[in-house]
Amino acid sequence: MDYNKMIPTFKKIVADYIREELLPESKTEFKDEDVYVVWYCKTLKNAKALLSTDIPDGRYYEVTYNGEKNEYYFDAYKKEKNKRIVIED
Repeated sequence: MDYNKMIPTFKKIVADYIREELLPESKTEFKDEDVYVVWYCKTLKNAKALLSTDIPDGRYYEVTYNGEKNEYYFDAYKKEKNKRIVIED
């Protein structure tokens, strides 16, 4: 599967999760286009993307495509901490 087909599929997987699990009764419509790709990599038949949204909930998503089995794997994460660390010379 090429990039032009892979990315819309990854975005749809994330958007479907958000619509079904996070915003099931929301009055606003969440679209696939509301998901953006932070990072993407394809190696041989496999691909992985880290994705996020503008929803201020600290979540990000990982979608992996296993080309050998034609399967997708989905993970949702919530940022626990963001801490600045200064290293002095």
